[in-house]
Amino acid sequence: MQQSFLEYVLHDLQQKGVSIPECTYVLPSKRSGTFLKKHMAQIIGKNIFSPTVLSIEDFVTQISGLSQASNVDLILELYSVYKKTEIKEHDDFDTFLKWGQTLLQDFNEIDRYLIPPNDILNYLSAIKELNHWSMQKDKSDLVKNYLALWNNLSTIYGTFTKTLINQQKGYQGLLYRWAAKHMDTGDSIFQEAPIVFIGFNALNTAEALIIQHYLDSPSNHIYWDIDAYFLDSSMHDAGLFIRNYKQTWPYYQRNDLEGIHHNFLSPKKISITGVPKSISQAQYVGNLLAEIQEATPDGIHDTALVLADESLLNPMLLALPSSISKVNITMGFPLNKTVLYSFFLSFLDLQLAQSEKGWFFEDVLTFFSNPFCLLLSSSEKVDALSSIANDIKQHNRLYLNHPYLERYSAQSELLGLLFPANPTTPLDWIKRCLQLIQKLKTIGQEQNDLMELEYLYRFHKLFNQLKQHIESVNFIKQLKSVKSFFKQLAALETTDFIGEPLSGLQIMGMLESRNLDFETVIITSVNEGILPAGKSGNSFFPFDVKREFGLPTFKEKDAIYTYHFYRLIQRAKNIYLVYNTEPDVLEGGEKSRLISQLLTDKNISRYISHSIASPELKIDASPIPQIEKSNLLVEDIRTFASNGFSPTAITNYIRNPMDFYKKNILKIYDTEEVEQSIAANTFGTIIHDSLEVLYSPLINKVLEKADMESLQDQIPKVVSSQFAATLPGVDINKGRYLLVYHVVLKYLQNFVDMEMVQLQKHEVKILALEEKYESTLHIPALDFPVKLKGTLDRVDQVDGTIRIVDYKTGRVEPSHVKIKDWDTLISNYDKSKAFQLLCYAYLYFSKHGTETLIAGLYSFKNLRHGFLQFSTSDTLINPETMRTFEKYLHQIILEICDPKVAFAEKES
Repeated sequence: MQQSFLEYVLHDLQQKGVSIPECTYVLPSKRSGTFLKKHMAQIIGKNIFSPTVLSIEDFVTQISGLSQASNVDLILELYSVYKKTEIKEHDDFDTFLKWGQTLLQDFNEIDRYLIPPNDILNYLSAIKELNHWSMQKDKSDLVKNYLALWNNLSTIYGTFTKTLINQQKGYQGLLYRWAAKHMDTGDSIFQEAPIVFIGFNALNTAEALIIQHYLDSPSNHIYWDIDAYFLDSSMHDAGLFIRNYKQTWPYYQRNDLEGIHHNFLSPKKISITGVPKSISQAQYVGNLLAEIQEATPDGIHDTALVLADESLLNPMLLALPSSISKVNITMGFPLNKTVLYSFFLSFLDLQLAQSEKGWFFEDVLTFFSNPFCLLLSSSEKVDALSSIANDIKQHNRLYLNHPYLERYSAQSELLGLLFPANPTTPLDWIKRCLQLIQKLKTIGQEQNDLMELEYLYRFHKLFNQLKQHIESVNFIKQLKSVKSFFKQLAALETTDFIGEPLSGLQIMGMLESRNLDFETVIITSVNEGILPAGKSGNSFFPFDVKREFGLPTFKEKDAIYTYHFYRLIQRAKNIYLVYNTEPDVLEGGEKSRLISQLLTDKNISRYISHSIASPELKIDASPIPQIEKSNLLVEDIRTFASNGFSPTAITNYIRNPMDFYKKNILKIYDTEEVEQSIAANTFGTIIHDSLEVLYSPLINKVLEKADMESLQDQIPKVVSSQFAATLPGVDINKGRYLLVYHVVLKYLQNFVDMEMVQLQKHEVKILALEEKYESTLHIPALDFPVKLKGTLDRVDQVDGTIRIVDYKTGRVEPSHVKIKDWDTLISNYDKSKAFQLLCYAYLYFSKHGTETLIAGLYSFKNLRHGFLQFSTSDTLINPETMRTFEKYLHQIILEICDPKVAFAEKES
């Protein structure tokens, strides 16, 4: 590989006669300092004491004499200052967190760029005064309070910065302003060794002032990493800042710009590839790395994988080929991306969700489903959480209260931590989290899970930090404030990966690549909105105010990323740019303008190839899913047949043979779930059971009007008792179940009213309710017994004719119980209601041998149609009808039992 930028700097210093070990080196980042020391060791070739190598932030911090305060300290201090301002109504801490971080960022910017704070903050206040929404001459209290914040910004800034300086600490911008103000301090610190500034680009005003101050000394040097191709073009953003320094710095009136190169137009391979979605990018890069490794095994050690979108780190790690043995990851993994974070956040949400009724089942089940919750519960002698989860589903418990939980708490210490008896305070929650960490630590040590133990250690530190801060202030009293605070802390904290920084594949973010050169560079997510990032709203200063006062806008930030992009590829020989062809709102826009710029640059276009990578799609005609009947399956079918076919089971087969196989043979039922609004089958159960309770005293009795009037009075009490039996965990006195309760009442009242009208013209006698029937079928082609079984909702006698009645709570149309073509009975599921009625009639005939009867149903959603009676050419069902039905019944059962006929999925 050709000479890197850092090697060039060291060789140039040698040629100038500068003693490399005696210099102080200032670079944009600590990472580039590590590589500088590596090259230094190679060039000098002997043991030396390492010279001072500083990042620009450490350099400025030493000059300022202040220490960097943590973000948490800054937020708490800023809120304390805000609370002391003369504003009538202050936001609570939770609300303040939503805008306090943005205000802190703005303070940071005006200090880094040495803007007179009073000027810009009073200017902003005046703008808010002009822009407020009230046009009335006399402002309301709401408007006055809104404007009071902006009018007090200058006071808040002054008090805040003064407090921090008195404590000998500050945020980054304050350190920069203080250092620029006290550069004489730096003169005493760095007065002996020559200072070499290396590889800077976009300097803030404070940095530019400090660097120019040190460049007044002839022994100090500055090297820019810039290609002449970008510097000489007045339109190219990659050279925007350095061109400006060359024109405006007095230093360059007597000195040449050092660090200009001519590498960008040298022969190279630039491969631009569009890949659909983020995970596909990771998979594509994984395959690409495998190819690089296979082609030149040593080449992977001079390869950088730059993630423009750092959220791609986790899928990228999973996609790395196993052949790559050494990987160094510069970026840390944020704690808020871990499963452990979701565990603690879910635990906090569980406490926040507690109401007078207790804990809502969804919040409980969501928390219980977290892997760490399952781990904790399974490690106890009794897995109480699984027992509770099963009980919630079986008994439809919508809320869990303390009397209920006390049944299990004696068996489980964990329950006492998760479901405290008293309201949870912020400190209570933190202490419980620390106790949970200790339990998880014990489990992690037993399982030797080093990664999880590292995460636990980080969270242990975080909770102790949180505890310390909450104890030191008096305004964090609500759990919702702790939630916002915890989320901010977890977003700022990272777990660092341990690796060898100078060998193996280098995975980094865009900013970590500063000053570093690699032969092969892979950059992912080269999309608009990611690279460059584009506009962002994390500032109270409008665009025109930033331009007026010299603060950077999104245009300057775009130029920064343009420089990093081009600097990274200018010396590389193999460049792979990968972008997302299917972006959405959260993942950035179309392919980056940087790609378009490369594609339209005639001077380098001969080195570029552009393609779209997508998985190969083969659309084959999918075979119809089917299950061949093995000997074991045939045996299961025989067992099922001997136990008895129900009408529902046979109609399941008619609808879809695969459904029959899954539900009736394999016994695979729908997942048991808690019903927030009543399920159709539960609704039907309550209707059926209520009718059975109501009409049971009237069996073998001719119905009279007085009986119906008595039933009307009993309906509310009976329905209430059926709800209690079927859904013991619900409250029918409020909410949606109150509505369902009244719907059931209305259905039953309408049915009894209809029955009362019928009694005026007909004599009705109840013969049986919910009576179970069973009949053995004689099918000559089968050498094993087959039964038909079913439960008849009601059998009565109307004017001397036997009537079989089925209740349906869903909507049934009259056409569903009429048969014109008998073949449709076992081929068309729409006729399933007719099939069921004939099954019930067949069972009744088999037992009682009556000459004729009628069969039909009541559809409670369609009661206006009255009794929907089965009919063919005749409304009466007679022995001839039964013989015809028996033929079709045997035919469908023979098909089910035939070993040669597979269970096949029926197309809908």
